[in-house]
Amino acid sequence: MFFFSQPELNAIYLSLKVATIAILFALPVAIFIAWILSRKQFWGKQLLNGIVHLPLVLPPVVIGYLLLIVMAKRGAIGQYLWEWFGFSFSFSWRGAVLSSAVMAFPLMVRSIKQAFDAIDPKLEQAARTLGASPLKVFFTLNLPLSFSGVIAGAVLGFARSLGEFGATITFVSNIPNQTQTIPAALFTFIETPDGELAAARLCAIAIVISLIALSASEWLAERQKRYAK
Repeated sequence: MFFFSQPELNAIYLSLKVATIAILFALPVAIFIAWILSRKQFWGKQLLNGIVHLPLVLPPVVIGYLLLIVMAKRGAIGQYLWEWFGFSFSFSWRGAVLSSAVMAFPLMVRSIKQAFDAIDPKLEQAARTLGASPLKVFFTLNLPLSFSGVIAGAVLGFARSLGEFGATITFVSNIPNQTQTIPAALFTFIETPDGELAAARLCAIAIVISLIALSASEWLAERQKRYAK
């Protein structure tokens, strides 16, 4: 394809695949957690909020190491997945999806929570007064009114997933055609003689995709603010 080599195309395809699947699986959980943090008061709320945002402040390598301890074939949870289902996250593209989802999750939650916070609680009270159940209020009021924020969070998470490196390479290594995403391939080309051009091409692709995603996220966030007014 144009002037990209096959290893570069493989890295681009894998990055898009990993980021897309990561967001598809993480988004429903992010919506639920964002709604809880926005609308519910309970003991341990600040602790939950802190745990959700840990990937933002911890070094990515630490997150990758924790995933390795928990989800590897001999990990606390991973060993049972392997023994019972023959399924493993470690050293596969599925592990790259998991690490990308974990690193993108707090950004998604923050964006979606802001969208929920912008909704006037009086609208929910009015809906409940008219006999709507909490579930119906969520799907017919909260979710539609926060839709722009949800999409913005998904786009922002997608961009973060594309750039994920530290946690991924720690958890699933840097295996061509398996776990070598754009950042991992870029790292490999930088260390390879005569790999500067390939690294530059991948860098340009990463910048273009990220700028598009961030611009879309900002546009949707502004739209959400105008809609809330």
